[in-house]
Amino acid sequence: MESPSNPNAIITLIDNYAPSEADIALINKAYDFSEKAHEGQKRASGEPYFNHVVATAKNLARYGMDATTIAAGLLHDTIEDGKATESEIKEAFGDDIFFLVEGVTKLGKVKYRGRERHAESLRKFFVAMASDFRVLMIKLADRLHNLQTLEFVNPEKQRRIALESIEIYAPLAHRLGIGKLKGELEDAAFPYAYPKEYAEIETFLNEKKTVSEQNISAVQSSLERELTRQHIHTIKMSHRIKHKYSLWKKLQRYKHDPDKIYDIMALRVILPNIEDCYRTLGLVHMLWKPVPDRIKDYIALPKLNGYQSLHTTIFTGDGGIVEIQIRTPEMHGIAEYGIASHFAYKEFESNDKTNQKTGKYAWVDEFRELSRIVNESGQFMQNLRMDFFKDRIFVFTPKGDVIDLPDGACPIDFGYAVHSDIGNHISAAKVNGKMVPITSSLHVNDIVEIVTKSDAHPTSKWLDCAKTTVARKHIRTYVDDHSLLNKYIWNRFKSTK
Repeated sequence: MESPSNPNAIITLIDNYAPSEADIALINKAYDFSEKAHEGQKRASGEPYFNHVVATAKNLARYGMDATTIAAGLLHDTIEDGKATESEIKEAFGDDIFFLVEGVTKLGKVKYRGRERHAESLRKFFVAMASDFRVLMIKLADRLHNLQTLEFVNPEKQRRIALESIEIYAPLAHRLGIGKLKGELEDAAFPYAYPKEYAEIETFLNEKKTVSEQNISAVQSSLERELTRQHIHTIKMSHRIKHKYSLWKKLQRYKHDPDKIYDIMALRVILPNIEDCYRTLGLVHMLWKPVPDRIKDYIALPKLNGYQSLHTTIFTGDGGIVEIQIRTPEMHGIAEYGIASHFAYKEFESNDKTNQKTGKYAWVDEFRELSRIVNESGQFMQNLRMDFFKDRIFVFTPKGDVIDLPDGACPIDFGYAVHSDIGNHISAAKVNGKMVPITSSLHVNDIVEIVTKSDAHPTSKWLDCAKTTVARKHIRTYVDDHSLLNKYIWNRFKSTK
């Protein structure tokens, strides 16, 4: 059983910046407050509940988050599962930390029931409702530790949580550019979501790992000698093993042909600047023959999530093939920590003119102006907003499913979004437990319940409030069909007179 240790176990994990005395005091205060709020509570494993929030805070520290976010991670369950009240947190820690804790609490109420048509709506909801990305970071850190302790819950719940993590949480980490966290979430969920496939990948890796390590080590030694000879300073050179879930997905794309997978292991070379990156790429191609069509320049053309690096795959000369990735420390920070790396590389706005020209950090262009403004006021990222979906609203079914609707939508739109038969027979609507007109506007976070009757049907007046294409299509179809039917009946009636 893991011990929650003490606040220093969290603080020592912060390596992206040097925590100030105020940072350390805040983390200590949150630690003590949370420990009291969760006193006597146990998890399914039998360990103290407090261990979970400490693990969440450790994950946040590992991913370079600031002291405010780490403190909120320690406090994130104190309202929902602990003994603390909203007013106590506000009074003790202020509005900013309360805002983060409240945001995580709201996200925790959303359920994903495995229906693929709701997956994208739920991902959008998480981004739109977490108006500060730090809320999402806390939720992702929380979910990672829950996955790491899944062995203590029943099999049905294990699979549900694992699939939810792969289909909802990991794509969110990817959207934030946090490749390392995405991989950790997927790998922790993989054995519970797809146990048979996980076992196959374990066997595959065990067979390939030794040979791959030998190839990588030989290439690394030769490259280190050549870089030293050319007076190119290397900050770090190491290799990484491909994440298991990612490897499985790649094998699927290549119809399980292992000979087409070149990056089971990759050599990473971290260099001081972009010029050294390109010089090193040239040296690599002088030493080894590159595999055709396997040279990728993600520095000049970054990926959509901001990833930058030079990739090349080479023949080692003894039958082996090795992928080499070359990047700067800032690029590595973005690749591993995504948007969270802002806390480590705040200075890029004013100091990295060359990288700005190459489009670096383009994926966070919508955040840059806000970041600069709050930096100038000494409140880095405090009010960073994620309003990509400002023209959408997210409402709930009584069971907690998320329905994504345009701003100004009404219960009629909601009914058709759930099912066309429900939309065609709307009689009344309840919003947050109260009866409302079916033409009234819905708002973010509303819980909507539709009352249907078999003899209820659409009318042309519904078109005045319906906003979604689906609703308007069904309404028009019904109205037009019944207009023709009524006309036919009237003509038949007249002809019999």
